[in-house]
Amino acid sequence: PHKLGTYTRSSPSPPSIESLSTMAACAPASLSLAGARAAYAAPRSRATFGRRAAVARSSSSRRTGSGAVMVRAGKTPDGPRVAIAGITGAVGQEFIRVLVERNFPYSEMKMLASARSAGKEVEFDGETYVIEELTAESFDGVDIALFSAGGSISKTFGPIAAEKGCFVVDNSSAFRMTEGVPLVIPEVNPEAMADFKLGKKKGGIIANPNCSTIIALMAVTPLHRAVGVKRMIASTYQAASGAGAMAMAELEQQTKEVLAGEPVTMDIFPFQYAFNLFSHNAPMTENGYNEEEMKMVKETQKIWDCNTVEIAATCIRVPVMRAHAESINLTFETELDENDARELLSKAAGLTIIDDRANNRFPTPLDATNMDNVYVGRIRQDISQPGKTGLEIFVCGDQIKKGAALNAVQIAELLL
Repeated sequence: PHKLGTYTRSSPSPPSIESLSTMAACAPASLSLAGARAAYAAPRSRATFGRRAAVARSSSSRRTGSGAVMVRAGKTPDGPRVAIAGITGAVGQEFIRVLVERNFPYSEMKMLASARSAGKEVEFDGETYVIEELTAESFDGVDIALFSAGGSISKTFGPIAAEKGCFVVDNSSAFRMTEGVPLVIPEVNPEAMADFKLGKKKGGIIANPNCSTIIALMAVTPLHRAVGVKRMIASTYQAASGAGAMAMAELEQQTKEVLAGEPVTMDIFPFQYAFNLFSHNAPMTENGYNEEEMKMVKETQKIWDCNTVEIAATCIRVPVMRAHAESINLTFETELDENDARELLSKAAGLTIIDDRANNRFPTPLDATNMDNVYVGRIRQDISQPGKTGLEIFVCGDQIKKGAALNAVQIAELLL
């Protein structure tokens, strides 16, 4: 486990394969997304999300099945003062669920959004908060701010917050490739933000990687560390949640309309989304790749601190609510047997293996929905490459959770 002063971090114990089919729960995506709340199944028991007793700084912790340690603190007088920018969005709502799940230590909590949402109420950790309009003064006295309000908002208010001594964990792409801004997956490269600590450094910005990058590197990094990845080819199958709560709502609405034989509503995407798939809606670049695909290339190289690894991606939007899937083909510097790869992955933090060839049972987006871990399977030698220098894997991860909110909260834990 990574020690965080008096705190430590981790994700919950992975479920058994036998229990996975009953655990495809989907938490609500936004304050107004009532229909999509039931898109898969009922949320987990309220006991999971309910307020736990507050404890002092000598917070208790528990060791999970993966051997890591989860923060146990909750509201405490000497905890950091926290703000959430973009509270009404899908990721903003997931922030508050993850903070409660992990009993993140805080003394004060501030909910921020646009002027349109100011005055509305949001429930967090057993208390009711009034949403405030996001302004330059919002970060006075704030220690940690979780941002998921879009790139333009981050570019405007992130530096202001950092200048005021606040640590900004930004979920947008605004600062990911900025020199001096750590781009962090806590299980992969926590050392990148080693100098970013409350009490040690006065403010700063830490970037949350793209969701597809996070999900891919959770599975690929243990293999890269063992034998070196020379080349990675990724094909992604990305959920509606990556485009926001309104895209999730439109997918649900279109599904109902198609089944009823009615014309489909297309307000978010220029294509029918229900019962269809299409190239990712990110803008195209001059080289023929879209921005989402290039994010995977550039972010992987920065996170691994390795500009020589060759990467290409094809990103596709599929009619799934909130969990991404990725097919990944790897070429290694040296040979790696598939059984050794499976062993490496089985020991990696934040991964769960579903790789049952006999029963044709492998990861699905529903397995990963609302779960902390990334799921990996279809682990097999690439028969098109010489010897054992190639490997194929298939991964699934919750886009809103590990692909966004959970990773950001884990970064915040590293600040403690």
